[in-house]
Amino acid sequence: MDAKERLAQKTQGHRGRLRQKFLEGGIERFSDEEVIEFLLTLGTPRKDVKPSAREALKKFGSLSAVLSAPMEKLVQIKGIGPKNALYISVIHQIARRYLRDRALHSTYLSSPQQVFDYLFHSMKDLKREVFKVLFLNRKNQLIEDRDMFYGTIATSAVYPREVISAALDIKASALVFVHNHPSGDPQPSGEDHRITKELVWAARLLQIQVLDHIIIGNGTYFSYADQGLLRRFEADFENVKQGLLRP
Repeated sequence: MDAKERLAQKTQGHRGRLRQKFLEGGIERFSDEEVIEFLLTLGTPRKDVKPSAREALKKFGSLSAVLSAPMEKLVQIKGIGPKNALYISVIHQIARRYLRDRALHSTYLSSPQQVFDYLFHSMKDLKREVFKVLFLNRKNQLIEDRDMFYGTIATSAVYPREVISAALDIKASALVFVHNHPSGDPQPSGEDHRITKELVWAARLLQIQVLDHIIIGNGTYFSYADQGLLRRFEADFENVKQGLLRP
């Protein structure tokens, strides 16, 4: 047996162990590198893909970043060709559709953590801020999620009238606002507070409930509902209505 045959035999043996590991315990038993390696075996028969998996993880920094990486960047890694890049992209998009479909067909959001779990995968690696609105029905089930505004909130205005107009068109009874901080720090800015208050007040005028505004950071989030800020904004609105405060 020559060196090439020995390498092929070793590679097939390792792949067999990966398959068996998956069958016995599922993907939770895999390291991030092993997950990527397992995916690469689908498009690369009879070749050691461990170095490519290790390089991909090193280049992009995390499993989710590899899965969401553009195909043109994936193929820059030695050993990851167009076929493998396509497989990885398909897996990423299937995961996004699965999470969306699960949210669409389940009672939504009993907690901010569920919103975070639903959106973190698709929003964590964005290089610019995206302001998303989740539109809910009377049972707090998701009707639609929509990217409404792009860019840093301080420089790219979020228009409450557009949000409320969309809610009326969709016949939503409740809203959840979500945006990301590319810096990774989910703590809200003064602009975040200002726009949240304006959105809450605009929604209250038309008897649409705002359930939360969640800011997604690097592996964590900030919830306006959890911090009691939504209740404060709603109380301010009621005081203004009663003429106790100036708007």
